[in-house]
Amino acid sequence: MTVRRTRLFGDGGQAFPIYITVVAGLLFLALAYFAVGQAAVNRNGAQTAADAAALAAAQETRDQLFDQWRLDVLDPTKWQDIFDGDVLGLASSCWRASELASQNDASLQRCDEPDVLRTSVTVQANKTAGDSVIPATSTTRAHASAVAVIDALCTFELPGGTGTLPKLTCKDGKDWELDPDDLTDLPGPEDLFDVHLATG
Repeated sequence: MTVRRTRLFGDGGQAFPIYITVVAGLLFLALAYFAVGQAAVNRNGAQTAADAAALAAAQETRDQLFDQWRLDVLDPTKWQDIFDGDVLGLASSCWRASELASQNDASLQRCDEPDVLRTSVTVQANKTAGDSVIPATSTTRAHASAVAVIDALCTFELPGGTGTLPKLTCKDGKDWELDPDDLTDLPGPEDLFDVHLATG
């Protein structure tokens, strides 16, 4: 007499280890993508901090240039040097870069002012991307750099005689007629200088 043996599990028992392997692989990939995403967010945060730091430092320098122009407003022979950044004795503005980096959860690593009209900074994020399946993300902190520049917005021609001030012709389409006897209506720092991030 032939005895039949019934298969209790069939092929299901063989498929289960494959299923577990596939699920584990997908879970690992998901965690890896998450780690990569966290690292990208960290880099973006560092870049934001670098941009803000560079711009803040440049704006501080712009304000110093404006203060110098206001002091010399009655001597238009000095204006062009001020607009060109050819001014001695200005204080470093890197302290503002450090402040803005800190406010954006980063620390200032480097601040260079190769000339008055240009500021270059490098920052490091204070936080890592956190623990993940990629070991490097738990200890690596993102770095980012940015350069901000100052451009003069106005041009002028020196008057032929004395006792008058040049008319400022500015890129925003506004002209400034300055009266040496009434200097209450002067352009502001943002009217004379543009501060922006360098491109390229």
